[in-house]
Amino acid sequence: MRILVTGGAGFIGSHYVRSLLLGSYPGYEDVRVTVLDKLTYAGDLANLAAVAGHPGYTFVRGDITDPRLLSEVVPRCDVVVNFAAETHVDRSITGAGDFVTTNVLGTQRLLQAALEAGTRTVVQVSTDEVYGSIARGAWTEDEPLLPNSPYSASKAGADLLCRAYHRTHGLDVRVTRCSNNYGPGQYPEKLIPLFVTTLLDGGRVPLYGDGLNVREWLHVDDHCRGVQLVLDKGSPGEVYNIGGGVELTNRELTGRLLAALGVGWDRVEHVPDRLGHDQRYALDCGKIRRIGYEPLVDFDEGLAAAVRWYRDHRDRWRPGGGAR
Repeated sequence: MRILVTGGAGFIGSHYVRSLLLGSYPGYEDVRVTVLDKLTYAGDLANLAAVAGHPGYTFVRGDITDPRLLSEVVPRCDVVVNFAAETHVDRSITGAGDFVTTNVLGTQRLLQAALEAGTRTVVQVSTDEVYGSIARGAWTEDEPLLPNSPYSASKAGADLLCRAYHRTHGLDVRVTRCSNNYGPGQYPEKLIPLFVTTLLDGGRVPLYGDGLNVREWLHVDDHCRGVQLVLDKGSPGEVYNIGGGVELTNRELTGRLLAALGVGWDRVEHVPDRLGHDQRYALDCGKIRRIGYEPLVDFDEGLAAAVRWYRDHRDRWRPGGGAR
Protein backbone atom coordinates (compact mmCIF):
# COMPACT_ATOMS: atom_id res chain seq x y z
CA MET A 1 0.00 0.00 0.00
CA ARG A 2 1.11 3.56 -0.72
CA ILE A 3 0.15 6.13 1.93
CA LEU A 4 0.51 9.90 1.72
CA VAL A 5 0.89 11.45 5.18
CA THR A 6 0.46 15.21 5.11
CA GLY A 7 1.94 17.07 8.07
CA GLY A 8 4.08 13.99 8.66
CA ALA A 9 7.03 15.90 10.13
CA GLY A 10 5.00 17.23 13.04
CA PHE A 11 4.60 15.67 16.46
CA ILE A 12 1.63 13.37 15.80
CA GLY A 13 2.18 12.82 12.08
CA SER A 14 5.80 11.77 12.55
CA HIS A 15 4.82 9.31 15.28
CA TYR A 16 2.33 7.78 12.86
CA VAL A 17 4.95 7.56 10.09
CA ARG A 18 7.50 5.94 12.38
CA SER A 19 4.90 3.47 13.61
CA LEU A 20 3.95 2.55 10.04
CA LEU A 21 7.50 2.05 8.81
CA LEU A 22 8.95 0.40 11.92
CA GLY A 23 6.38 -2.39 12.04
CA SER A 24 3.92 -1.31 14.71
CA TYR A 25 0.89 -2.02 12.51
CA PRO A 26 0.59 -5.66 11.34
CA GLY A 27 -0.13 -6.06 7.66
CA TYR A 28 1.79 -2.96 6.64
CA GLU A 29 5.26 -4.47 6.44
CA ASP A 30 5.56 -3.49 2.76
CA VAL A 31 3.98 -0.06 3.08
CA ARG A 32 5.44 2.87 1.16
CA VAL A 33 4.99 6.24 2.86
CA THR A 34 5.31 9.67 1.29
CA VAL A 35 5.47 12.52 3.79
CA LEU A 36 4.34 15.93 2.57
CA ASP A 37 5.20 18.72 4.99
CA LYS A 38 5.74 22.46 4.70
CA LEU A 39 8.24 22.39 7.59
CA THR A 40 6.85 25.38 9.44
CA TYR A 41 8.03 26.04 13.00
CA ALA A 42 6.12 22.93 14.15
CA GLY A 43 7.61 20.51 11.62
CA ASP A 44 11.08 19.02 12.01
CA LEU A 45 12.89 16.40 9.94
CA ALA A 46 14.60 15.28 13.14
CA ASN A 47 11.26 13.71 14.04
CA LEU A 48 11.71 11.39 11.05
CA ALA A 49 15.40 10.61 11.50
CA ALA A 50 14.63 7.06 12.64
CA VAL A 51 13.09 6.23 9.24
CA ALA A 52 15.07 8.55 6.97
CA GLY A 53 16.96 5.60 5.48
CA HIS A 54 13.97 3.29 5.19
CA PRO A 55 13.40 2.07 1.61
CA GLY A 56 9.67 2.76 1.91
CA TYR A 57 10.08 6.41 2.94
CA THR A 58 9.93 9.48 0.71
CA PHE A 59 9.85 13.11 1.85
CA VAL A 60 8.39 15.98 -0.16
CA ARG A 61 8.58 19.52 1.12
CA GLY A 62 5.48 21.48 0.23
CA ASP A 63 2.13 22.99 1.16
CA ILE A 64 -1.27 21.28 0.99
CA THR A 65 -2.69 24.53 -0.38
CA ASP A 66 -0.58 24.08 -3.56
CA PRO A 67 -2.85 22.38 -6.14
CA ARG A 68 -0.03 21.86 -8.64
CA LEU A 69 2.05 19.97 -6.10
CA LEU A 70 -0.94 17.96 -4.93
CA SER A 71 -1.69 16.95 -8.52
CA GLU A 72 1.78 15.41 -8.66
CA VAL A 73 1.93 13.78 -5.22
CA VAL A 74 -1.60 12.55 -4.49
CA PRO A 75 -1.98 10.26 -7.57
CA ARG A 76 1.11 8.31 -6.49
CA CYS A 77 -0.66 7.07 -3.34
CA ASP A 78 -3.64 4.86 -2.53
CA VAL A 79 -4.54 6.51 0.78
CA VAL A 80 -4.17 9.99 2.28
CA VAL A 81 -3.94 10.64 6.03
CA ASN A 82 -4.13 14.36 6.71
CA PHE A 83 -2.35 15.57 9.84
CA ALA A 84 -1.39 18.91 8.24
CA ALA A 85 -2.84 21.75 10.29
CA GLU A 86 -2.21 24.86 12.28
CA THR A 87 -3.19 23.71 15.77
CA HIS A 88 -2.34 26.17 18.54
CA VAL A 89 -5.37 27.98 19.98
CA ASP A 90 -3.40 30.96 21.31
CA ARG A 91 -1.84 31.59 17.90
CA SER A 92 -5.28 31.41 16.26
CA ILE A 93 -6.60 34.11 18.59
CA THR A 94 -3.89 36.58 17.60
CA GLY A 95 -3.81 35.60 13.91
CA ALA A 96 -6.57 33.45 12.43
CA GLY A 97 -5.60 33.81 8.77
CA ASP A 98 -3.03 31.01 8.65
CA PHE A 99 -5.54 28.68 10.33
CA VAL A 100 -8.22 29.33 7.74
CA THR A 101 -5.73 28.99 4.90
CA THR A 102 -4.16 25.71 6.00
CA ASN A 103 -7.02 24.02 7.81
CA VAL A 104 -9.91 24.98 5.54
CA LEU A 105 -8.51 25.82 2.11
CA GLY A 106 -5.73 23.26 2.44
CA THR A 107 -8.17 20.50 3.32
CA GLN A 108 -10.47 21.42 0.43
CA ARG A 109 -7.61 21.33 -2.06
CA LEU A 110 -6.42 18.02 -0.68
CA LEU A 111 -9.91 16.54 -0.97
CA GLN A 112 -10.24 17.82 -4.53
CA ALA A 113 -6.88 16.32 -5.48
CA ALA A 114 -7.91 13.00 -3.93
CA LEU A 115 -11.20 13.06 -5.82
CA GLU A 116 -9.47 13.75 -9.14
CA ALA A 117 -6.84 11.08 -8.49
CA GLY A 118 -9.34 8.39 -7.54
CA THR A 119 -7.78 8.03 -4.07
CA ARG A 120 -9.16 5.02 -2.22
CA THR A 121 -9.54 6.60 1.25
CA VAL A 122 -8.84 9.91 2.98
CA VAL A 123 -8.55 10.03 6.77
CA GLN A 124 -8.96 13.55 8.14
CA VAL A 125 -7.41 14.05 11.59
CA SER A 126 -9.51 16.52 13.56
CA THR A 127 -10.06 17.54 17.20
CA ASP A 128 -12.60 17.35 20.00
CA GLU A 129 -12.53 21.16 20.13
CA VAL A 130 -14.96 21.34 17.20
CA TYR A 131 -17.74 20.38 19.64
CA GLY A 132 -17.17 23.44 21.85
CA SER A 133 -17.46 22.91 25.61
CA ILE A 134 -19.50 20.40 27.62
CA ALA A 135 -20.45 20.80 31.28
CA ARG A 136 -21.19 17.14 31.98
CA GLY A 137 -21.29 13.84 30.14
CA ALA A 138 -19.40 13.25 26.90
CA TRP A 139 -19.84 14.04 23.22
CA THR A 140 -20.87 11.42 20.72
CA GLU A 141 -20.05 11.91 17.06
CA ASP A 142 -23.62 13.13 16.40
CA GLU A 143 -23.27 16.27 18.53
CA PRO A 144 -23.53 19.62 16.70
CA LEU A 145 -20.30 21.46 15.95
CA LEU A 146 -20.07 24.56 18.16
CA PRO A 147 -16.43 25.72 18.00
CA ASN A 148 -15.36 28.64 20.17
CA SER A 149 -11.87 29.55 18.89
CA PRO A 150 -10.62 30.42 15.40
CA TYR A 151 -8.57 27.21 15.51
CA SER A 152 -11.50 24.95 16.33
CA ALA A 153 -13.73 26.82 13.86
CA SER A 154 -11.22 26.17 11.08
CA LYS A 155 -11.11 22.46 11.96
CA ALA A 156 -14.90 22.32 12.04
CA GLY A 157 -14.94 23.88 8.58
CA ALA A 158 -12.56 21.19 7.36
CA ASP A 159 -14.74 18.45 8.88
CA LEU A 160 -17.78 19.80 7.09
CA LEU A 161 -15.90 19.86 3.80
CA CYS A 162 -15.05 16.21 4.35
CA ARG A 163 -18.72 15.44 4.87
CA ALA A 164 -19.63 17.39 1.73
CA TYR A 165 -17.06 15.62 -0.46
CA HIS A 166 -18.38 12.28 0.75
CA ARG A 167 -22.06 13.14 0.33
CA THR A 168 -21.67 15.02 -2.96
CA HIS A 169 -18.93 13.08 -4.72
CA GLY A 170 -18.89 9.73 -2.91
CA LEU A 171 -15.28 10.22 -1.81
CA ASP A 172 -14.35 7.80 0.97
CA VAL A 173 -13.48 10.27 3.73
CA ARG A 174 -13.28 9.27 7.39
CA VAL A 175 -12.82 11.83 10.18
CA THR A 176 -11.18 11.27 13.55
CA ARG A 177 -11.62 13.67 16.47
CA CYS A 178 -9.08 13.26 19.25
CA SER A 179 -8.69 14.62 22.76
CA ASN A 180 -5.56 16.46 23.96
CA ASN A 181 -2.40 14.63 22.89
CA TYR A 182 0.82 14.30 24.86
CA GLY A 183 4.04 12.36 24.53
CA PRO A 184 7.77 12.70 23.81
CA GLY A 185 8.80 15.20 21.17
CA GLN A 186 5.78 17.50 21.22
CA TYR A 187 6.54 21.09 20.25
CA PRO A 188 6.88 23.22 23.43
CA GLU A 189 3.90 25.50 22.86
CA LYS A 190 1.33 22.98 24.15
CA LEU A 191 0.68 22.77 27.89
CA ILE A 192 2.68 19.71 28.92
CA PRO A 193 5.90 20.39 26.96
CA LEU A 194 5.68 24.13 27.66
CA PHE A 195 5.45 23.56 31.40
CA VAL A 196 8.10 20.84 31.47
CA THR A 197 10.68 22.76 29.44
CA THR A 198 10.02 26.00 31.31
CA LEU A 199 10.45 24.27 34.67
CA LEU A 200 13.60 22.52 33.50
CA ASP A 201 15.01 25.91 32.55
CA GLY A 202 14.20 27.34 35.98
CA GLY A 203 11.27 29.50 34.90
CA ARG A 204 7.71 29.97 36.09
CA VAL A 205 4.79 28.44 34.23
CA PRO A 206 1.59 30.33 33.27
CA LEU A 207 -1.65 28.82 34.55
CA TYR A 208 -4.76 30.31 32.94
CA GLY A 209 -7.48 31.68 35.23
CA ASP A 210 -8.44 29.43 38.13
CA GLY A 211 -6.90 26.37 36.47
CA LEU A 212 -10.18 24.44 36.63
CA ASN A 213 -10.62 23.92 32.89
CA VAL A 214 -10.88 20.17 32.27
CA ARG A 215 -9.13 18.30 29.47
CA GLU A 216 -9.10 14.63 28.47
CA TRP A 217 -5.57 13.34 27.79
CA LEU A 218 -4.53 10.90 25.06
CA HIS A 219 -1.05 9.49 24.47
CA VAL A 220 0.18 10.05 20.93
CA ASP A 221 0.71 6.30 20.44
CA ASP A 222 -2.91 5.54 21.34
CA HIS A 223 -4.06 8.32 19.03
CA CYS A 224 -2.08 6.99 16.07
CA ARG A 225 -3.31 3.44 16.67
CA GLY A 226 -6.84 4.83 16.60
CA VAL A 227 -6.20 6.60 13.30
CA GLN A 228 -4.83 3.37 11.83
CA LEU A 229 -7.84 1.45 13.08
CA VAL A 230 -10.18 3.91 11.36
CA LEU A 231 -8.20 3.47 8.15
CA ASP A 232 -8.42 -0.32 8.42
CA LYS A 233 -11.91 -0.86 9.83
CA GLY A 234 -13.77 2.43 9.68
CA SER A 235 -16.62 3.19 7.30
CA PRO A 236 -16.76 5.82 4.53
CA GLY A 237 -18.29 9.11 5.59
CA GLU A 238 -18.16 8.32 9.31
CA VAL A 239 -16.67 10.27 12.23
CA TYR A 240 -14.81 8.55 15.10
CA ASN A 241 -13.92 10.05 18.47
CA ILE A 242 -10.54 8.98 19.88
CA GLY A 243 -10.08 9.70 23.59
CA GLY A 244 -7.69 8.71 26.31
CA GLY A 245 -10.24 8.47 29.11
CA VAL A 246 -8.18 10.53 31.61
CA GLU A 247 -9.82 13.80 32.69
CA LEU A 248 -7.83 16.34 34.68
CA THR A 249 -8.21 20.00 35.48
CA ASN A 250 -5.29 22.09 34.30
CA ARG A 251 -4.49 22.70 37.96
CA GLU A 252 -4.37 18.96 38.68
CA LEU A 253 -2.09 18.39 35.69
CA THR A 254 0.15 21.26 36.80
CA GLY A 255 0.47 19.64 40.23
CA ARG A 256 1.57 16.35 38.64
CA LEU A 257 4.19 18.12 36.53
CA LEU A 258 5.52 20.07 39.51
CA ALA A 259 5.84 16.81 41.46
CA ALA A 260 7.54 15.04 38.56
CA LEU A 261 10.17 17.77 38.41
CA GLY A 262 10.55 18.17 42.17
CA VAL A 263 9.49 21.81 42.39
CA GLY A 264 6.74 23.69 44.21
CA TRP A 265 3.76 25.92 43.47
CA ASP A 266 5.97 29.01 43.76
CA ARG A 267 7.00 28.18 40.19
CA VAL A 268 3.43 28.80 38.96
CA GLU A 269 2.23 32.21 37.76
CA HIS A 270 -1.52 32.71 37.55
CA VAL A 271 -2.35 34.65 34.38
CA PRO A 272 -5.63 36.06 32.96
CA ASP A 273 -7.79 33.46 31.34
CA ARG A 274 -7.59 32.82 27.60
CA LEU A 275 -10.25 34.52 25.48
CA GLY A 276 -13.15 32.15 24.79
CA HIS A 277 -11.52 29.44 26.92
CA ASP A 278 -13.56 26.20 26.77
CA GLN A 279 -14.34 24.86 30.22
CA ARG A 280 -14.39 21.11 29.58
CA TYR A 281 -13.86 18.55 26.82
CA ALA A 282 -14.92 14.90 27.03
CA LEU A 283 -15.39 12.27 24.31
CA ASP A 284 -17.67 9.25 24.14
CA CYS A 285 -15.53 6.65 22.35
CA GLY A 286 -18.11 3.87 22.16
CA LYS A 287 -18.18 3.98 18.35
CA ILE A 288 -14.45 3.40 17.82
CA ARG A 289 -14.35 0.86 20.64
CA ARG A 290 -16.83 -1.21 18.65
CA ILE A 291 -14.22 -1.63 15.92
CA GLY A 292 -11.50 -2.58 18.39
CA TYR A 293 -10.05 0.57 19.94
CA GLU A 294 -8.74 0.63 23.50
CA PRO A 295 -6.22 3.14 24.92
CA LEU A 296 -3.21 1.19 26.14
CA VAL A 297 -0.76 3.74 27.57
CA ASP A 298 -1.15 4.35 31.30
CA PHE A 299 -1.29 8.11 31.82
CA ASP A 300 1.15 8.27 34.74
CA GLU A 301 3.68 6.11 32.90
CA GLY A 302 3.23 8.05 29.67
CA LEU A 303 3.61 11.39 31.44
CA ALA A 304 6.76 10.25 33.24
CA ALA A 305 8.26 9.07 29.94
CA ALA A 306 7.47 12.40 28.30
CA VAL A 307 9.13 14.32 31.15
CA ARG A 308 12.21 12.11 30.83
CA TRP A 309 12.36 12.78 27.09
CA TYR A 310 12.52 16.55 27.58
CA ARG A 311 15.08 16.18 30.35
CA ASP A 312 17.26 13.94 28.16
CA HIS A 313 16.87 15.85 24.88
CA ARG A 314 17.53 19.48 25.73
CA ASP A 315 19.23 19.92 22.36
CA ARG A 316 15.85 19.34 20.67
CA TRP A 317 13.86 22.06 22.44
CA ARG A 318 16.34 24.72 23.48
CA PRO A 319 16.67 27.71 21.09
CA GLY A 320 18.12 26.39 17.86
CA GLY A 321 16.82 22.90 18.58
CA GLY A 322 13.64 21.24 17.43
CA ALA A 323 11.10 19.24 19.48
CA ARG A 324 8.51 19.73 16.82
